[in-house]
Formats: sequence, structure tokens, C-alpha cells
Amino acid sequence: MASAPVFGVTGWKNSGKTTLVTRLITELTERGYRVASVKHAHHTIDIDTPGTDSYRHRQAGAQEVALVAGSRWAIMHELAGEPEPSLETIISRLGPSDIVMVEGFKREGHMKIEARRTESKKRVPLAPDDPQIVAIAADHEVENADRPVYDLDDIPGLADLIISKCGLER
Repeated sequence: MASAPVFGVTGWKNSGKTTLVTRLITELTERGYRVASVKHAHHTIDIDTPGTDSYRHRQAGAQEVALVAGSRWAIMHELAGEPEPSLETIISRLGPSDIVMVEGFKREGHMKIEARRTESKKRVPLAPDDPQIVAIAADHEVENADRPVYDLDDIPGLADLIISKCGLER
């Protein structure tokens, strides 16, 4: 099976990345696509609660713990001093999908939309230095853009762009 196309949303802190990605995932799934997602976090994450059995397994030294229930499952992998895995490594562990939506990973080589909001922490444009940014989604006017600019709320238009760029037309 050929791997699914990878498409991302990137931008500075508070640029609206998570809201944009979740709205795009909703739009794509409503159109019948199976979507997998990867989110990069710049802080420590923990999806396990102290005192639970799976937490106790990790504390006992298990490098990976699979937590399985009737509605979902997850694998937690302890890095234990190893470097953070590459996006490619994470994607290789995902199950089948039509597309993988990625939030963050601004330095990776997949196609991306740059999210821009007036409230973002930084306002330095990423697009001029990243040819993989194929469009900009902003809540303000963008001057001198050398690629398409969409309103940050134009979810159908952005979904159409992603479908076209990834060759997902049905």
C-alpha cells in the first residue's frame, strides 16, 4: 500500500494552528476521507495519569506501554534519553489513512499552510524561507505574498487546496 500524503499547518505560537488543523480534519472527514494526525509539542507531554495501571507499567521500566480499550488504543513510548523521533518515523507507525495532517514540524519538508493571526507570539513570516508552504491562512490582510492567501476561516477553500495538492480528488 502506498503511504498517505502528508500535509501540514505551521506557524508561530498562538497563530491558530490547532484550531485550523482540527477544523480541516473535521471538513476532510465529513467529505469521506480517513485522516490521521500528528501534533508536535514543544513541552513535556503525558497522556497517562499517576496511579493508573499503565502509569505503573511505565514507572516500572517498560519502554513501551500499549493501553487498549473497546473504543481506542494508544502506545506510549519512553524516549529515555533518546532523541525525539523524526516525523517520518512517527508517520511510519500510523495505520492506514487517506491523508496525514501534521501540526507543527515547521522545519520538515512536507507541504504546509502557514497560519497567521494578529495575536500570534511572533509575526515574522515563515513562507519566504520555506518553499513547502503552499498557502497562507490569515486573519488579516497579507501584503506582498508570493503564494495564495486564504482567510483563516475559509475551511472549505483550504480543504479544496489540500485535496488538490495531495491528489485526493475522488
